[in-house]
Amino acid sequence: MTQHNNISIAITGSGGSGAVTAGLILLEAMAQAGFYGLMQRSAGPQIRGGESAVMLRFADHELCGPADVFDLWLALDWLKVRRFVDEIPLHGGSQIISDPMIGEPPAEVTGQQAAFIDLSLKQTAATVEGGRVNMVGIGVLAAMLGLSVATMHKAIQKTLSDKGKAVISASLAAIEAGMRLVPSGSVPLTANWQVATGERWNISGNEACGLGALRGGVRFVAAYPITPASDMLEWLAPNLEKIGGTLLQAEDELASINMIVGASFGGVASLTATSGPGLSLMLEGIGLAVASETPITVVNVMRGGPSTGIPTKSEQADLNQALYGPHGDAPHLVLAPLGISDAVFTTQWAVCLAERLQTATIVLSDQSIGQARAIVSPVPETDMLCTRQTAQDIDGEYRRYTLTPDGISPMAIPGTPYGMYTADGLEHNEKGTPSSMAADHNVQLTKRSDKLLQTDYGEHWAEIAADDEAVADYLLLTWGSVSGVVSEGAGRLRDQGYSVTVVAVRLLMPLPLQQMKNALSGAKKILVVEHNYSAQFYHYLMSLGAIPQDASSLARPGPLPLRPGEIVTTMTGEQHE
Repeated sequence: MTQHNNISIAITGSGGSGAVTAGLILLEAMAQAGFYGLMQRSAGPQIRGGESAVMLRFADHELCGPADVFDLWLALDWLKVRRFVDEIPLHGGSQIISDPMIGEPPAEVTGQQAAFIDLSLKQTAATVEGGRVNMVGIGVLAAMLGLSVATMHKAIQKTLSDKGKAVISASLAAIEAGMRLVPSGSVPLTANWQVATGERWNISGNEACGLGALRGGVRFVAAYPITPASDMLEWLAPNLEKIGGTLLQAEDELASINMIVGASFGGVASLTATSGPGLSLMLEGIGLAVASETPITVVNVMRGGPSTGIPTKSEQADLNQALYGPHGDAPHLVLAPLGISDAVFTTQWAVCLAERLQTATIVLSDQSIGQARAIVSPVPETDMLCTRQTAQDIDGEYRRYTLTPDGISPMAIPGTPYGMYTADGLEHNEKGTPSSMAADHNVQLTKRSDKLLQTDYGEHWAEIAADDEAVADYLLLTWGSVSGVVSEGAGRLRDQGYSVTVVAVRLLMPLPLQQMKNALSGAKKILVVEHNYSAQFYHYLMSLGAIPQDASSLARPGPLPLRPGEIVTTMTGEQHE
């Protein structure tokens, strides 16, 4: 059954209004109060500075995606708010909190039939020395949610710990003043919710990928900053240093990919993080890793494209590039985390697979995972084989690319006695000596391909949620960040009496074809759901014969997120709020 105890809140404001800070404080406060939450960010095309919005969703259970509509909207001002109106769908019971002193809202807002709550936010902020409107506003929201003053104090102390005592004191006073604007005796919006006990994490998707990389053994990172992946690098820099690793900011993406190939050649598990434009520049270097059988991991935090596209919005449109981008026949791995929590496991698994199979791995995260923050249960450590097979005690002639039953050849780390070999992008024979002979080319192509195709990836290739019925009415097939939205849509369909199976694919290449067919067997209606314009996943599955010809596609581009109601509407033809 679908869990219904949740509420969605939007906070918008122009540059300098503190909308994002307000969202971070409220998210931490709800965590302190024992609830779960998800905070997604939206900004204009300027990437840094300027107008911004945060979309928050809170519940007494873990959340994996946005709701269909928003219940509350705190408008700190109306400047350039039109850029966010289509990202904040409202319903008849929605309430908009604003100050009449900020002027009239645009017609796009007043036309949504939501109720306005007019409060003197600016005047109240002026009564506090150093008071800010955003703090008064979250004080109002805190009171409506039933948060205590003590809880807000803890959230402020943690979120603004680097701002100094004066800022913290003023913020606390402004929040308390805002809480007093809500009539005493009002029933809290969380009155019937269950309070969680035990540890929970406040973590972003980029941080989760970084943690997974460290768990997988990554100790060297080279990268060039790019939205929306830069947060991962900022988190990794100090945390790598704590465990003896190194992060180097390269001059560009070409340098960064070749740096991690070099570091991995030296025996250190290595990673880079980028977005679509950077991945384009890295493709030749990824091919070098494949040809030389040097393990690397590339995390691509996807954004809207093509070209510079929409850097601050999310889209799953780099799938074709990740699958087919390197020139020539260059078999490699492509994985995608299914949500923020899963980003820890998937990135760790990607690093481990790269090390074990001595190949390149691409991890497809995106802006909706990477720059979102969530309150989640701790992700437990997972035991994996994350070490590469190295050459030891070489006796006689060393053949770096010798043929073995599993296709994996022991790799000599520089300095290994008698372990010298040529590792470059040229085709080669078993010794590593460059060769243009047809026989050598065919043998090495087969070796690099078969070692991936013959590997048993176990049950981690996908998460499958099925009803007890032997044959499901509906089967929803998806991948990556939209998996949570699809799962929530499936829950609503089950509430209506349908049997539904969800297959959320984590390992995209090589796709475990037989396991996929087994999971889809007998389904009456199959829908492939993805967040891009050209149905890239759907056509990829069709090209492999993984889905039947009558399977349907729900493919929609960004920047607007997919929502659970769209899944229900597509499957049943009925509109759902």
